[in-house]
Amino acid sequence: MTVSRLLFAVRHTCLPVLSACAVLAAGLAPASADAATLPDKTLVYCSEGSPAGFDPAQYTTGTDFTANTFTVYNRLVEFERGGTKVEPGLAEKWDVSADGKTYTFHLRHGVKFQTTSFFKPTREFNADDVVFTFQRMLDTNQPFRKAYPVQFPYFTDMGLDKLIASVEKVDPYTVKFTLKEVNAPFIQNMAMEYASILSGEYADQLLKAGKAADINQNPVGTGPFIFRSYTKDATIRFDGNPDYWKPNTVKISKLIFSITPDAGVRVQKIKRDECQVMSYPRPADIAPLKAEANIAMPSQPGFNLGYLAYNVTHKPVDKLEVREALDMAINKKAIIESVYQGAGQAATNPMPPTQWSYDKNLKSASFDTDKAKALLAKAGYANGFDITLWAMPVQRAYNPNARLMAEMIQADWAKIGVKAKIVTYEWGEYIKRAHAGEDDTMLIGWTGDNGDPDNWLGTLLGCEAVNGNNFSKWCYKPFEDLVQKGRESTDQGARTTAYMQAQQIFAQQLPFSAIAHSTVYQPVSKKVVDMRIEPLGYARFDGVSVK
Repeated sequence: MTVSRLLFAVRHTCLPVLSACAVLAAGLAPASADAATLPDKTLVYCSEGSPAGFDPAQYTTGTDFTANTFTVYNRLVEFERGGTKVEPGLAEKWDVSADGKTYTFHLRHGVKFQTTSFFKPTREFNADDVVFTFQRMLDTNQPFRKAYPVQFPYFTDMGLDKLIASVEKVDPYTVKFTLKEVNAPFIQNMAMEYASILSGEYADQLLKAGKAADINQNPVGTGPFIFRSYTKDATIRFDGNPDYWKPNTVKISKLIFSITPDAGVRVQKIKRDECQVMSYPRPADIAPLKAEANIAMPSQPGFNLGYLAYNVTHKPVDKLEVREALDMAINKKAIIESVYQGAGQAATNPMPPTQWSYDKNLKSASFDTDKAKALLAKAGYANGFDITLWAMPVQRAYNPNARLMAEMIQADWAKIGVKAKIVTYEWGEYIKRAHAGEDDTMLIGWTGDNGDPDNWLGTLLGCEAVNGNNFSKWCYKPFEDLVQKGRESTDQGARTTAYMQAQQIFAQQLPFSAIAHSTVYQPVSKKVVDMRIEPLGYARFDGVSVK
């Protein structure tokens, strides 16, 4: 990915310096009243894990988003397939007020919610659905939220619960968002997964039946695929949506997720054509898969970061000297060679080099066991200590083998007297417990969501994200002030200055150890047409066909 592609925030967002602007749908015909006839084709995707649920606002991982956001749902604005450019979604266009604080979305007409065995809509998508979707996240007293009280980590991590003053229905096809202050990444943030539009009518039905929690198990949206069934740890079944509002986009009649946590088994399945697309090959499998005559292996530099988070609310990693010692004791070069096997690059920053505002002058500490021991002694831990080290149970683009990485870190830390106990859980449980702060240290990572620096610095390290994706639980005012300064300016030069200063503070305070950025590979059967690598870290099947 080039830096120019990531500058879409400037090119494609309506900036407040304009009195108004409108982005019109290009090449999208009006929603058809007639259902399309879909090709009688089935695509099987070998996924790496079970989703925690199907309510996008509750979750933050690619495993969840692939299984719900880009199959069942749409958003007001969306990222283009295979890219980071924002384009119209359920909103045909939008205007921004002269002061940059009011966004008016003009909604698409004729969009149908999906008909399922558990819901049959009586009306089309309209402003009521948008208002319901966002009021549920904004208002703790909203009836549906009270009936089904859950967390909305992305929404709160980005401070949107404090930023959005109101969401108002102007008329059945117009919705107005009023912000408390200028927010440069707002349109990019509105294209993200948490903003998937739910059916207000379906929510009312569930509320009346006393089954509000079913929205997380039986999803209904306007998207390209209709949810049919889910067998945990086995399969998710979807049908192509013949009423989808984007003509000629759904090109298969059946989409099946074959949940296969073992990467080796995924490889065997795609070789035998038991699945036609697979997630996250191990580095060791790249060359053998490339040699297969019927499998293609596209790749691109990953917009990602794998890292080791220190829970600064736990002793002894609340001390900077301890974090510095643990970081210095890790042989990152050996990890990149063994875990990434040629498909990773050393990381120094809390964002990848392809992100605009990346500080290329930032340096990480050299691997030095003796100096690490001295730092521990200075911190009062000359004899070391016991600590937990959490290892993810699934492969991610940013970490192809967390267990091996944890074992290597465990061995490195043992050399300075630190005894690390490796802990793991099923993926949904892992994230849930990490949000609760149960770990001392944990392996985790991030693939960028929207091409904006705030999505790294604010989402992973901001004070508002302490109970969400800020797994370090680190809240540091000088850093936070710079992140806020970056959000509130629409001048990219000023934003870059703020974000580079924030990166310097990150390096000084070390809330996590950056390990690596990885290359992303997408094994796919050659019978599959137009499957694209998504730089933002999920898989999408709209627009994909099978020969």
